[in-house]
Amino acid sequence: MGSENALGRTYKPRVLDRLLKAALETAGAVVIEGARASGKTMTALNASASYVFVDDPESQQILDVAPEALLEGDTPRLLDEWQVAPQLWNLVRRRVDASAGTGHFILTGSSLPPDDITRHTGAGRFLRLRQRTLSWWEKQGMGAAEVSLAALFEGERPIAHLDARPGLGDVIDLTLKSGFPAMAGLAAEQSAQLLRAYIDEVARTDVQRLADVRQEPETIRHLISSLARGVSSEIKFATITADLQSVTPGITAQTVAGYIRLLERLFIVEAQPAWSPKLRSRARLRTSAKYHLVDPALAAAALGATSQRLTRDLETLGLLFESAVVHDLATYVSTLDGDLRHYRDSNGKEIDAIITLPGGRWAAVEVKLGGLQVSHARESLSAAVDQVDTEVVGEPAFKLIITGTGPVLTLDDNTITCPLSALRA
Repeated sequence: MGSENALGRTYKPRVLDRLLKAALETAGAVVIEGARASGKTMTALNASASYVFVDDPESQQILDVAPEALLEGDTPRLLDEWQVAPQLWNLVRRRVDASAGTGHFILTGSSLPPDDITRHTGAGRFLRLRQRTLSWWEKQGMGAAEVSLAALFEGERPIAHLDARPGLGDVIDLTLKSGFPAMAGLAAEQSAQLLRAYIDEVARTDVQRLADVRQEPETIRHLISSLARGVSSEIKFATITADLQSVTPGITAQTVAGYIRLLERLFIVEAQPAWSPKLRSRARLRTSAKYHLVDPALAAAALGATSQRLTRDLETLGLLFESAVVHDLATYVSTLDGDLRHYRDSNGKEIDAIITLPGGRWAAVEVKLGGLQVSHARESLSAAVDQVDTEVVGEPAFKLIITGTGPVLTLDDNTITCPLSALRA
C-alpha cells in the first residue's frame, strides 16, 4: 500500500520495519502500540495492502451496522486506532482462527483499552510490537562511525574512530530535536511549542478517555513535569505526591500511582525496571523502577529546557541525555527480543542500563555525557559488574560506555565506548 498513496507522505525507514516484517511472517495479526504521533500509522501503512481508519466518521457508521465489513480487504489489512472500537479485537481473532497462513491484519493503537480484553483472547494469534519515537539514528541517518548492538553481542568490536566526537552543541541539538516524526524537521522553538501543546492534550483529553479523572488537567501537566525532572532517576511516588501538593492539595500517593499507570497505558511514560541478579556480596538490591517520558525532547519541553539553558545546566542535560540513551537502547534491544533494566545495590554500585537477551546473555551499559569521563565510567562499571555472581548469570557479553561527546574506542580491558550518535541496532 505505502504511506505515500494513503497519506501523501514519503515513508522514511524505521527500526521497527524489520520486526514488523518478521512478525507478519509469524502471526496471524500484529498489534503496533505506542504514543500518539509516534509514527505507527506510517509504519503500518508501509507494510499493509489495504487499510481502514477506525476513528473516521464513516468507519464509525459501518461499525454500528456491519462491523465485520471493516475487516474486508487485501491483506495485511491495517485497522488504525482499533482501540476506539474494542469489539474489533474478537472479530479479528475469529477471522485469524478461520484463515490459513499468517500476516492477515495489522492493528495500531495509542492506548490500551480499558477492559483489557486483549490479555485473555490473543494468545497464539497476535504479536505485539512497541513503536517508540525516533532514535538518534532515525533522526540523523547514517554516520561515519557506527557501533551495532547486535554485532557487539556476537563478539565483534568496533573500529576505533577518534575523530568521531560530536560537539556539545550537537548533543544538545539532538536531545532537543523531537522524536515525533511530524515534528522532527521543525526548528527547536516550533518543536517545543508543539510538544507543550502535546502535553496539554494528554492532560485535557487523552487521560480522560481512559478514566474519570476528577482533578483538573493542571494536575496531570504538573505530574508530567515532575516525572521529567526525575528522568533517569529512581522515582518514589511519595516524592512526586509531595511535589503535586502545590497544585492538588491532599492528593495521595495511591492516586498518583494510578495516574502514572494511565500515562503508561497511553505510552507517554515507560518504566525501566530494576535488574535482580544473584550477587557475590551481602548487598541488598534496590528494586525501584526508573521512569522515562516517551521522548527526551518531550521531557525537555515539560521542563522548559532550551538550548541556552542546557548549555549552562549540564546536570539537567546529563539526565535528559541518559534518558535519550535508554530510549534508543530500548528501541534497538527490541530488535533482539531483549529487555532493558537498570542495576543499583545498597553499596551504592549502579549500572545505568542492563540488557538481557533470551538464553541468558547480558550486557552492562554506563552513560556519561562527556568523553573525558570515560576513565571514571570504566572504573565504576567494572566495580558494579564485580558485585554480580557471574558463576550464576555468566560473564557480560560486553561492557559499554555510551557518551555524548566521546570517541569510538575499545579500551585495554575490552570495554567499548562510543557516542550515542554512533549507536545502531
